[in-house]
Amino acid sequence: MTPAEPALKTADTGGDAKATAPASYLLTEPARQTAPVVYASPHSGRFYPPDFLDSSRLDPHTLRASEDVFVDELFGAAPQHGAPLLQAVYARAYLDVNREAWELDPDMFDEPLPDYVQSKSGRISAGLGTIARVVAAGTAIYARRLSFADAQHRVAHVYEPYHAAQARLLDRSASQFDCAVLIDCHSMPSTGSSWGDMPLKSKGVNADFILGDRYGRTCAPEITEVAEKHLAGLGFNVVRNDPYAGGYNTRFYGTPATGRHALQIEINRALYVNEETLERTSDFTGLRDGLTGLIEALAQVPLDALRAPAA
Repeated sequence: MTPAEPALKTADTGGDAKATAPASYLLTEPARQTAPVVYASPHSGRFYPPDFLDSSRLDPHTLRASEDVFVDELFGAAPQHGAPLLQAVYARAYLDVNREAWELDPDMFDEPLPDYVQSKSGRISAGLGTIARVVAAGTAIYARRLSFADAQHRVAHVYEPYHAAQARLLDRSASQFDCAVLIDCHSMPSTGSSWGDMPLKSKGVNADFILGDRYGRTCAPEITEVAEKHLAGLGFNVVRNDPYAGGYNTRFYGTPATGRHALQIEINRALYVNEETLERTSDFTGLRDGLTGLIEALAQVPLDALRAPAA
């Protein structure tokens, strides 16, 4: 596939007229969208607000343990191949856009939370709600409790603009192609989950990639099959749904019956980064090139396989 014209980058400040804070997200668009696919990197944000750092008991490097480090760069060729790329700007440790908007641990706050807050879930119990309590191996982030006003600010200025942009991109794809595909791009530690209790030994292999489609419920099988075939053809060990079957974005945006699809891709960080220093390894460029090939392959999935079934 011939690369598209140079891409256009835009950003949203989350309604902050003074724009004193960075944009809520970075959107890189192709000059012309040629595929119904939208790539998103919700956990690769690298901005840690100063007031957040002041409230944390951890140093900045330790806080980065929850980043999907450089995943946005690994999929950076998407706009040159006709697909938009949406990137989080704020760090996951500050606000996780791959959660429900109000998935909060009441023990983290200095006041009772409103009734509409989801205060009980497995993610909250693990310390990984919309505002996380911990980073790697259960290390507590905060030195003191937060105010609910702080949570409201984060949701309004980071979460809501990101999801508004994502929904808008998918709506536009559906309007243009009669279908839309979200590829939600992530990375995973080589030795376990981000809180250290979930081994990556899946189905007897060390997983290089885990494809999450909620056991076939969030995207057409052709999407997962193309991704699996391409990655396996590059020599990687590819596993489906174990232990990561897809997070909130995959569940919420993936409704194949309406022509909307979502696939989560988890990449073993040891393939491209030193997990201690968070520096790129010599394998980074080769992996990025392989993922550019995946972008091209996914663009070729027949539209008829993606459109909603006729009534």
